[in-house]
Amino acid sequence: MRVIDANANRVGEGLRTLEETARFILDDAELQFHLKTLRHDIATAMTKVSRVDLLSARDTPGDVGTDATTSSENHRVDLGDLVAAAAIRVQQALRCLEEYGKLIDSDFASELERIRYRAYDCLARIELRCRRDLKRIDRLRNARLYALIDAGRSQSDLIQRIEELSRCGVEIIQLRDADIDDRTLYERACAGTRVARDRNVLWIINDRADIAAAADADGVHVGQEELPVAAVRSIVGPDRLIGLSTHNLDQVRGAVASAADYIGCGPTFPGKTKSFSEFPGCEFLKSVTSELKRPGTRSLPAFAIGGIRSDNVDQVAAAGFGRVAVTGAFAIDSPADVVADFHKQLNRVPLY
Repeated sequence: MRVIDANANRVGEGLRTLEETARFILDDAELQFHLKTLRHDIATAMTKVSRVDLLSARDTPGDVGTDATTSSENHRVDLGDLVAAAAIRVQQALRCLEEYGKLIDSDFASELERIRYRAYDCLARIELRCRRDLKRIDRLRNARLYALIDAGRSQSDLIQRIEELSRCGVEIIQLRDADIDDRTLYERACAGTRVARDRNVLWIINDRADIAAAADADGVHVGQEELPVAAVRSIVGPDRLIGLSTHNLDQVRGAVASAADYIGCGPTFPGKTKSFSEFPGCEFLKSVTSELKRPGTRSLPAFAIGGIRSDNVDQVAAAGFGRVAVTGAFAIDSPADVVADFHKQLNRVPLY
């Protein structure tokens, strides 16, 4: 009973630590929901054991293990280290509960075994999330303006464009150009990485996970017909951002369930850069807003895209979107006033 009591406490403490991390650090409602469900399911399983017997068996002053500590137990390097320690504690304690539970009630032990297997996936997910570059994630979550640009007439032209947009207040810039060869795309991508770092903006490569990884960009954006997100993640690694285009709610739900870090939603209005037979429009944006705010859903940053200009960005904001991705509206010599107007409209919408 002392073993079961101690390990039940360890599981609850570890899961609560992880749950608070998902809730307050990662702002991930879905992950927090799964951790909370695990904690509640374990509490339900524990009702098969007499709480009076557990409390009666507890003997903290007489526990010879309370003084058996190591220096590593009092030190955490970073959030990933903290989460790893909590996850390991949960896994080990669940196994102890299961094994010692076999001496009391086989149904209790079987239930703990099922919970333990469910926990493995959830614990792996939160640890991988916390071992990523959280500063990059934070910058993504706080960004409102995302500009898409081509490679320019020259490398210096591209650099000048990145510097100008960042100076005006654009937080994310994507290199999208299907009309240049791979060598030139790679060289421009590398140049963009250098200047984007200097200007503290996120630098994303369209479609090409290989170029994004080789140029050490902040991330890659893919469409529904490009490589699936899982395959992209295997190429770019755990720390780079992955964006995914979505055109309906099923695709949004698929993105939420994937390893994507953000989504583009549209096309909202007719534009000049791409041709579409259908425009989901602002009604789609409203549906996405409702979907991403559902309890237990991961709050994936969503950017409206497609034909968004100064004269219609207010409709995007009214649909609940405080983030937009823009091509044509910023493709002018002096975009400062346009960018300021976009920020004015979008800042009215709270980010989720």
